[in-house]
Amino acid sequence: MKNSEQLYKALSERILILDGAMGTMLQRYQFQEEDYRGERFKNWEHPVKGNNDLLSLTQPHAIAEVHKKYLEAGADIIETNTFSGTTIAMADYHMEDLVYELNYESAKIARKACDEYTAKNPDKPRFVAGSIGPTNRTASLSPDVNDPGYRAITFDELRIAYKQQCEALLDGGSDILLVETIFDTLNAKAALFAIDELQEERDIKIPIMVSGTITDASGRTLSGQTAEAFLISVSHLNLLSVGFNCALGANQLTPYLETLAHNSEFYVSAYPNAGLPNAFGKYDETPEDMAEQIKEYVEKGLINIIGGCCGTTPEHIKAIADLVSQYPPRKLKEFV
Repeated sequence: MKNSEQLYKALSERILILDGAMGTMLQRYQFQEEDYRGERFKNWEHPVKGNNDLLSLTQPHAIAEVHKKYLEAGADIIETNTFSGTTIAMADYHMEDLVYELNYESAKIARKACDEYTAKNPDKPRFVAGSIGPTNRTASLSPDVNDPGYRAITFDELRIAYKQQCEALLDGGSDILLVETIFDTLNAKAALFAIDELQEERDIKIPIMVSGTITDASGRTLSGQTAEAFLISVSHLNLLSVGFNCALGANQLTPYLETLAHNSEFYVSAYPNAGLPNAFGKYDETPEDMAEQIKEYVEKGLINIIGGCCGTTPEHIKAIADLVSQYPPRKLKEFV
């Protein structure tokens, strides 16, 4: 991977900034069904509104614009618009056959934006993280309360789907593969297995970011793991970073980041939501409020990569970037 050296060098020098929410920004465009369809899918037999990954093909200018706003705000790492980019998630729209193209084109859009900003300031290289979401099926839990042993997906089906997504993300120019918003560690293990297969087949070392989701105040993922158990479950691979994103605001995430920071030999990432959603599902936390809460992370030396999830905007990312630029990154622990 050609940019790996620069990536590790940057991480040793400063806290890197990950971008913020894509969905929050796309809502501003108020795209309707026909916008999602574009010319190419004008006669598609099924509704496609809400398929944000499809916008990389039908509204690529909007995706590029969002990326550039985050780069302008100070982001070092840009996520591809591929959160639902597997055959499993795309089955909802009957678009399984488009998966390779969706991931490839999304990575290309992010790559082009990052290269533009790196050219402007070569001392601040920008990196593309191929976003790999959890899919809408879980390998650990039954979707049927009357049949607890039933599973809607197998490990192997997940592995095959993730592998196809990862191949396209790499071919399109991703520097990093980001397995994110993990609520079921078994799903994540299928993704990691697929990535490991690719490392072997292509004879490359892929920087892998892993980011779990603590779903509520119990401090566990949806499939029941504590932060420590989650860390142990994914530590068999040589990861770039491990961290948490989504579900909680910055304040609520602190104790779980402490667990990771004190027990992990990898870099630690965090990208919380802009607080908790209000009664209408909106996020009210201002950039200033969010940066103030993240101050605790940097004062305690907990993080190496920081960004934003649901409800965050370029304004949030800029406030966070301005704050963390004054602090050193967390030092890596060495375990014997």
